Amino acid sequence: MKRIIECIPNFSEGVNSLTLETIARAIRKIDGVQLLHQDSGNAANRTVFTFAGEVHSIFEAAYQAIKIATEMIDMTVQKGAHPRIGACDVCPFVPISEIEMKELIPLVNQFAAKVSTELNVPIYLYEESASTAIRRNLAKHRIGEYEKLQSRVKNKKWLPDFGSYN
Repeated sequence: MKRIIECIPNFSEGVNSLTLETIARAIRKIDGVQLLHQDSGNAANRTVFTFAGEVHSIFEAAYQAIKIATEMIDMTVQKGAHPRIGACDVCPFVPISEIEMKELIPLVNQFAAKVSTELNVPIYLYEESASTAIRRNLAKHRIGEYEKLQSRVKNKKWLPDFGSYN
């Protein structure tokens, strides 16, 4: 049996169709991945993609999507009604078949380290993957949004789990 997971990344872009289609294309091009849904909100300026497939393929699709997002979304000008802290604001992974959360979390950590190192993206873990109890709640990560993140890191109040914030 194949180990199947779902990924539901939220990108801080809900208007620019070129950016959104480029992210969708990056997801679709990975074998073993099915893009199930894409939902954009203009007011929130945010898009949620949902895709599922084999574990390795899903991590590759998520990596490629985040790579595109970091190249095409300029957070210094991005605004929206929804709180956000990065081009890829959140990237949850959900076990679907033949894999449990306790098996998935170490894979998420490996993925986070790779994204952080190769794409120079600070990574904050939350919910089941959180490094401390206070980090479980996603709202705690979004306090002050993108604009206050640098000062929170500088004051060492909210250092990333992986990588650094430049």
